[in-house]
Amino acid sequence: MIEIAPLSPPDQSGWEVLARGYKDFYQTFVPDSGYQDTWQRLMQNRELHGFGAYLDGKLVGIAHILFHTTVWVGEYCYLQDLFVDERARGQGAARALIDHVAAIARKRGAARLYWTTKQDNKTARALYDNLASFNGFIRYDYPLV
Repeated sequence: MIEIAPLSPPDQSGWEVLARGYKDFYQTFVPDSGYQDTWQRLMQNRELHGFGAYLDGKLVGIAHILFHTTVWVGEYCYLQDLFVDERARGQGAARALIDHVAAIARKRGAARLYWTTKQDNKTARALYDNLASFNGFIRYDYPLV
């Protein structure tokens, strides 16, 4: 059975393995110091919030969220990162993390929960298509550095 809970200090090494797996999947380089900085921000639990999916007590999935204001309707919840260890996929961890985040967003009164993924991420999109609506938007990134 999958259990969801906020990330806590004993999760750091397991979290880093999953966070690196996530960044590798998206071919995004983060220096070692970036993982340490992100972990510290998650542990402060102010602007960023981190949750773990645990299978038999072992951390097998992570979700990172943040809330932000919007121009028209108050606040949105952005599920920035979602990753499940390849060996634990298909057992409900990603769905449980999304459902948990949705409950938090509802409780906080957020107007929307949203996330992005790569167009060719077929495995994740099969789940997402069952849980949410694809609204047709495509994201562009404008380089600032």
